[in-house]
Amino acid sequence: MWSVGYLSAADVVRAACDGLVAGLDGSALRMLAAVPYRNADDEVPEVLEAAVDELGLAYQPRGSRSGLVAALKALCARVLAGTLTPRELASWAHDAIGHDRLSLAERLVELDDTYDCVEYSDQAVEETDEVVLAEARRILDDAPTSTAQDTLDQT
Repeated sequence: MWSVGYLSAADVVRAACDGLVAGLDGSALRMLAAVPYRNADDEVPEVLEAAVDELGLAYQPRGSRSGLVAALKALCARVLAGTLTPRELASWAHDAIGHDRLSLAERLVELDDTYDCVEYSDQAVEETDEVVLAEARRILDDAPTSTAQDTLDQT
């Protein structure tokens, strides 16, 4: 989530601390948890990859397509778990991804536009929420992690 700007570097430090409290361990994770919040923006990028690798997780470089897809899937899971609203997911997709940049998220981006126009249409907010939920399920259940059509447009 840090790699796409959804979480701050200080949030990453807090997550490292939470991981240590939960019983995870490793020298890089301890180094990450020890980063002072005031230095997080400078120091987190230097130790994050090692900590993530140490935990056996996939590191997502800042601004990478793989990070964007991973964040999209994580937020879809949150909306299905009820910890994020459908409107928040669509809004994030529109703001973070935008139109015509990642085909996997295009429908969510369009649905954010639908929310913006709902008061001028026959569709209720709840109906749009249901479409977003269905789209989140599709992204998690049916979409592969990487496809040729899901490349970021560099223009």
